[in-house]
This record gives sequence, C-alpha cells and structure tokens, in this order.
Amino acid sequence: MTGKQKNILVILSICAFGLLALVGRVGYQTYTTFWRAPLLGPAINMPSSINTLPSVISLPATWTATEPGFTPSPGPTSTLAPTITPAQTTYCNAPATMTILGIGSDARANSYQYGLADVIRIIRFDFTTIKVAILEFPRDLWVEIPDIADNINGQDHERLNQAYLYGNPGFGYYEGPGEGPGLLARTLALNFGINPDRYIALNMRTFEKVVNAVDGINVYLPNGVDGRTADDRSGRLVFRPGHQTLYGEKALTLARIRNEGVFERANHQNTVMCALQEKLTSPSVIPRIPALIKSFKGSLQTDLTPEQISQLACIATKLNGDDITFVSFPQELFEASRKYDPVFDGRVFVWDVDFMILRDYVSRFNAGTWPATTLGATNQPDEKTTSSCP
Repeated sequence: MTGKQKNILVILSICAFGLLALVGRVGYQTYTTFWRAPLLGPAINMPSSINTLPSVISLPATWTATEPGFTPSPGPTSTLAPTITPAQTTYCNAPATMTILGIGSDARANSYQYGLADVIRIIRFDFTTIKVAILEFPRDLWVEIPDIADNINGQDHERLNQAYLYGNPGFGYYEGPGEGPGLLARTLALNFGINPDRYIALNMRTFEKVVNAVDGINVYLPNGVDGRTADDRSGRLVFRPGHQTLYGEKALTLARIRNEGVFERANHQNTVMCALQEKLTSPSVIPRIPALIKSFKGSLQTDLTPEQISQLACIATKLNGDDITFVSFPQELFEASRKYDPVFDGRVFVWDVDFMILRDYVSRFNAGTWPATTLGATNQPDEKTTSSCP
C-alpha cells in the first residue's frame, strides 16, 4: 500500500468515525427527547412554587383548636448547627417522590373538549419507601380559579370540578398551559398548596375501555351495594354481596353511585381503583402497560413521559395492598351549604370548610407525614380518614 493510499484510508476512517459519532449523538438526542416528552397530552408546566392564598375565602371556619384528631403542623424552627441529610436510596431509577393529579371526567365523548372533574385525586408515589398515598379532594369545594376572570365577566370563584371544565378547550376560557388538567392543578395549588408533577385524566368511555382491556376487575363487596333511588329503580344499580368480576360499564356504575352521599361514593371509587390496580400489576399486564397507554392515544389525557410510565410500572411490581393508602379529609370538617353562583344564576351546593385546615393536612401529605403509613411509621393513622387496598 502506497503512502497516498494510507493517507486516504486514514482520512476515510476519521470521516467514518465522525459520521458514527454524529449519528449516535442525533440518535441519543432523539431517544432522550421521546423518552422524556409528554406522551398523550399537553404538559401542565407547574411553576416551581405557588404559595399564594386565594384572595377571597368567604366560607366561615367550622373547626376549633380543640378538635379531636387534629395536630397543627409545627411552626418553623431555626438552628445554628448545620444539618446533614443522609442520601436516600430510590428504586426504579426514579426521583424520591412523584405526585400525580388523577382526574375522572364525566364526559362520555372520546375527546376532552368539555367535561367536569367527577373524580379528583392526588397520588403521591414514594420511591424510597415503596408507598403510595391517594388523597381525595371533594369536587364541591368553592374555590378561586385563576386566569379565567377576564373571560367569564369577572367570575373568579366556582366549584372545584368547574376548573377542569373551564380549562379544556371547549369554552375557550383558559389560555395557559395544560388545558383542563393545567387549570385544575393551578387551582389546587392556589387554594390548598398542592403542586402536582404530572396528571392523568380519564373520561367515562375511556375508563370503560381500560377495564375491558384488562379483562375486567375483581371486587369484593361484603354487604353489596344498592344504588337505586326514587327516580331510578333499575337493577343495574344493584350489586350483590361477595366476590364478582365487573366489566367496563358495570365498574363505572359502581364508581358513580352516590345515593348514600359523596363520601360513600369515594369509598366505592377506592374499591374500583384497588381492583384496577391489582389487575394492572398482574405479571401478564405489567409489560404491556406502556403499549396499552399508547394505544389509547386520542382518548387518554396525560403528560406522563415514557420514562415516568416505566418508573410507575416498576414500582407497581413492588406494591402490595398495604402499601397503598387512600386518604380523605375528616368528614367532620365539612358542612353542607349553598352559595350563589352567577354562572348558573342560582344557589348551588358547596362544602363549607376552613381552607387553612385543609392546607395544613395537604402540607403534611406533601411531606409524607400524613397519613403516618406513607413513611412506614409504626403508629396507625386515623381509621376515619384512611383505608388500604385489601
């Protein structure tokens, strides 16, 4: 081989290595962009912190300092000595915690143009202790909704479930990030100090499809459920006692029964969610979760990334029933009331409650100290406000 041929070979080798490096870099960037991009919905892009209290909270307090079972959060303390926080081991290549806003929309269409937030849950995943806590927010709280007053004749207060409706594109009331989930997340942050990382929203038709896609859910109803009312005596509202398998429409019906009140309705929803969680964490379904979610493109609303879905699927394999805690604010804090609503030009049902008390509960939920089982503590939480999957 001549010297000239050697030089040409060296140049070609350098070009080939450069091309491979360029292809590798572009491929890695493309992979990373896909892996960490919202999969099926607009990102909520929450600010790093929202500490503003609502400008007007007109509902009177229903709580006194001597209320049983309530311990206010300790005030700020100071120390002259530096504190060292030991490094925490996290599982599933995930952050220490992930907080997701879960929304059940009452819309029956495949799209998310309209729909009230029929179910509102904050789901806190702890990747250090392998615990999940799910906090219910009553939908009939009278709250301040940001960023809509200019579009609704100055109206900036409504029931909590309206925030999701006003944020979605149908009415054109909200121009910020995240559409309905984004506005609902900002409303929760403004009024209660909760700041979700991501969201997932299901309308009723999609929920039915998900349940059917996993071949139904298995529930146990020790006393059965009779959801019939004076206006609807249909047998579809009656659930016999014992073990049974429910498919899409029947599972949705159980989750929506509320003839015994909204708190009992939340219990039915928890039963359904536990059963769905059990099915989704079965060995045959877990590997199919990312593909299952992607298959619902156009009928599922979420800004979870493929990376985060993988992390959630991973932690699901490590959970058992005792690791999942459903949390509710104490019922005695709430009093039924009515509020004049300019949008409906009438008095609507709302829950009368002291928001400062709810904010304190939320701050402890954020920190993982309420309920106590979130951190694996030995002391038991208040049985009236918590339950676990069987």
